[in-house]
Amino acid sequence: MNTRALSSGTGGVFKTIEVIDLWYTYPNGVQALRGINLKIERGAFIAILGENGAGKTTLIRHFNGLIKPQRGCVLIDGEDTREKSVAELARKVGLVFQNPENQLFAETVEKEIAFALKNFRFPEDEIKRRVEWALNEFNLAQYRNKPPFMLSGGEKKRLALASILCYDPEVIVLDEPTTGQDEKQKEKLAQMLYSLNKRGKTVIVVTHDVEFVADYINDVVVLSQGRVLARGKTLEIFSNFEVLKASNLLQPQAAKIALSLRNLGISVNSLDISEIKDCVLKAVGVIK
Repeated sequence: MNTRALSSGTGGVFKTIEVIDLWYTYPNGVQALRGINLKIERGAFIAILGENGAGKTTLIRHFNGLIKPQRGCVLIDGEDTREKSVAELARKVGLVFQNPENQLFAETVEKEIAFALKNFRFPEDEIKRRVEWALNEFNLAQYRNKPPFMLSGGEKKRLALASILCYDPEVIVLDEPTTGQDEKQKEKLAQMLYSLNKRGKTVIVVTHDVEFVADYINDVVVLSQGRVLARGKTLEIFSNFEVLKASNLLQPQAAKIALSLRNLGISVNSLDISEIKDCVLKAVGVIK
């Protein structure tokens, strides 16, 4: 993905998201967050894992001000989200919803992509350039004059992502991005996220897709019942049966293979399949 076609115009370099003793209860009495403490540094590529109802979506909606803290606080570069508008926060933190229908509302695909750019007062020629980039990059050019509601589910997901990436936020948060995607689409998504992360973007993936996380992401936060249950490297987390049981997460296949090899005395320190293969070949003397 040619993300270098965009140049950041946020007016500053993002540094951190800091969540301090964050609590949140919905009007129906459901306590979604119970004292969350979390710090995410600039340039992180991190997954937030947890079963349904763990508090993942509620947490990330605090990052761009869609939800304001009831107790505790969320700081974006040291600034309290309660003192910032959603528009101000969204310029730094782009959030792609799990259900794209919840963020698509323009008359056409082209206007949908242009909407945020106009709101952020990009120059007209820059809006045109970025819209064309997004239409081509996400294979949406043939739908430019179509209403978003006429797109397929996968096309809507691509449009929602395009509408965020076109204005080049410093932080990209994706809520359950692999839902409904086949393996080829997941791989393409992962490569795009790698590309963004290499450019210095902070990428946060919220999911319960442990296989996707094991294959592509190396830093994990696990939520359970509104609390941070664990944080660590992917292999460490997926090797911890107590954490997996408490969070109702299944152990991914790569972790099972890695642990089996460790039990045979073969040192494995990653869930990357190519690295696991190299460890085995080294152990049997095929490669050095």
